[in-house]
Amino acid sequence: MENQKLENLLNLALASTREERVRSDSLNSGYDALDDTWEVIVQYTGDLENIRQTAEEVTELFGGFAILRVKESAIEKLAALPEVTYIEKPKPLYFALQEAKQASCLTAVQRGVEGLSGKGVLFCCVDSGIDYRHPEFRNADGSTRILYLWDQTIPGNSPLGYSRGTEYTKEQIDEALRAGNMEQGRNLVPSVDISGHGTSVLGIGAGNSGVAYEADLIAVKLGIPESTGFPRTTQLMEGVDYCVRKAVQLQMPAAINLSFGNNYGAHNGNSLLELYLDIASGIGKNVICTGMGNEGVAANHAAVTLQEGMPLEIEFAVGELETATNIQFWKSYSDEIRIFIENPAGEVAGPLEKLLGVQRFRMSGTDLLVYYGMPTPYSVLQEIYIDFLPIGQYLQSGIWKIRIEPVRIIWGLGDLWLPVSESISARTRFLIPAVAGSFTIPAPARNVISVAAYDSFTDSYADFSGRAFNVLPWAGKPDLAAPGVDLQVPATGGGYRMVSGTSFATPFVAGSAALLMEWGDGVIIRLR
Repeated sequence: MENQKLENLLNLALASTREERVRSDSLNSGYDALDDTWEVIVQYTGDLENIRQTAEEVTELFGGFAILRVKESAIEKLAALPEVTYIEKPKPLYFALQEAKQASCLTAVQRGVEGLSGKGVLFCCVDSGIDYRHPEFRNADGSTRILYLWDQTIPGNSPLGYSRGTEYTKEQIDEALRAGNMEQGRNLVPSVDISGHGTSVLGIGAGNSGVAYEADLIAVKLGIPESTGFPRTTQLMEGVDYCVRKAVQLQMPAAINLSFGNNYGAHNGNSLLELYLDIASGIGKNVICTGMGNEGVAANHAAVTLQEGMPLEIEFAVGELETATNIQFWKSYSDEIRIFIENPAGEVAGPLEKLLGVQRFRMSGTDLLVYYGMPTPYSVLQEIYIDFLPIGQYLQSGIWKIRIEPVRIIWGLGDLWLPVSESISARTRFLIPAVAGSFTIPAPARNVISVAAYDSFTDSYADFSGRAFNVLPWAGKPDLAAPGVDLQVPATGGGYRMVSGTSFATPFVAGSAALLMEWGDGVIIRLR
C-alpha cells in the first residue's frame, strides 16, 4: 500500500516484511505483534465517529489530533476516510542528556521587589517520572507539592479521556508519604523514576531549591513499551494534552517542560508532533519549552548543494558492532538526481529509482531498504529514506559513500540526518558534518520556546548544544540559552548528581516562564 495520507516511514513499514521490521531500529516502532495493531498519530477534520468505528482505540487530543490503536489490516480503510487528513507512526524519543540560577540572574528575580516564586502557577514535566519522596518536592510539613502524577506505565486507573496508565492525586501521594515505611508507601503509589531524568529536570525547574520553587507540580511519566527503553511521540503528545487540560480545568497558567527529542523529519516544524504543540500552546494560558538537543558535535547531520553536471560524494562511517541505522535525505521534490550507495568493500548499489514502493538491495553483510517519498499535505520536500539492516548480527563497519549525480536542479539544497547520538555508536557519523541544522525535533516548532545550553563557568555556548539552520524562520532558534553544563541536580533516592545537556537547560527557561506568568497574573490583579 502506497498512500499519500501516510507518512513515508509508515508506508515503508507497511511495505516491509515482519522480519525486516524487526531488524530495523525504526520501522517497528508503534507496532504490537501480539494483536497486530499499530499506534498512530492522526490529524482529522469533523468528528471522530467513523474513525472510532475503524480503530480499536481512540484517544482524542486538542486541535483535531488523535492517537489511535488500529489493526494493520484496517490502516488502508482508515486512510480512505474523508475525515482523515494525515497519519504518522510514532517515533522513539531520546533524553537530551550529556553526562545556575545565579548565572541566569534568577536569584535577583526571586529575592527582588517582586519576590517571584511560581506560586499560583503549574509546572508540568512530561518525562521519566518523579521521585515523589525527594525533599525537593515536599512542603515544610512533609506533604507533597505534586497535584497530579500520571504514570503511563502502570495500568489500572487512567485519567478520564485516556486509555493508558494510572493517575495519582495529591491526596494519594500524601497518604503514601505518611505510610509507616517506604514499602507500604510504594504499595499505595508504586510510581518510580528509574532513570532519574525527570526528577532532575523537575528539581531544576520547580524543586524547593529550583526556579519556580512554589509552583504546583504535575508530573507525567511516559510509557516505555519500546525494546529500546525509550518512549514514543504518541505518549508525549498525550502527556502534553493532559497537562493543558489540567491547567484549563484548574484555571491556572502552566509552564510545560519537554526534554526529549529525535532526528526523524525534515526539521522544518511540519511533523504532526510539532503541529500539535503549536496548537496546544494556544489553549488556555501555557508556555511549552523544549531543548535543542545534544547533536551539535555529534556529526549526525550533513548538508549538500546540488549543481547540474557536478557529482558529489557524502562519506559516513559505520562504527563496529552497529546493529542497524538509517539515513534520511530531504531535498526539493523538483530536483532530479541519481543516487548510488557504496559500501566499505567497494560494492555499489543503485541507482536508487524514483519509484513508489520499497526498493531492496543486498550488499556484503547489509541489506538496504530504500523509500522515495512524495510531497505531503505539509511539505513540498521529498524524503529519500535508506534503512541499513544487518544480514548477520552487525552492519558492515567502515567508510560508506553516498554518490549523488544531479540531473535537473531547481532548488539545489539538501540535508541528510542519521539517528540521534543516543541511539547509535559514537563512531557512526558523517565525515564532513554540518553543525547548522543539528537541532532535534520538536525544537523547530514555531510556537514552542526552544532552549540551548551554555556553560555558565565560561559564558560560552555548549559545543554539544544543537544549532538551527541559518535561514529564516529557523535562524531565530534557539529562542533562549540557559546553563546546561556541570549542573548539580536532584537524583532519584534523595541525593544529588552532576549532569550536562539541553535537557537540563530547558527547565531553567520553563521555570522562568512560570515566574513571568505569576508576575503577569499579579499585575492583572493589581490593575483590577
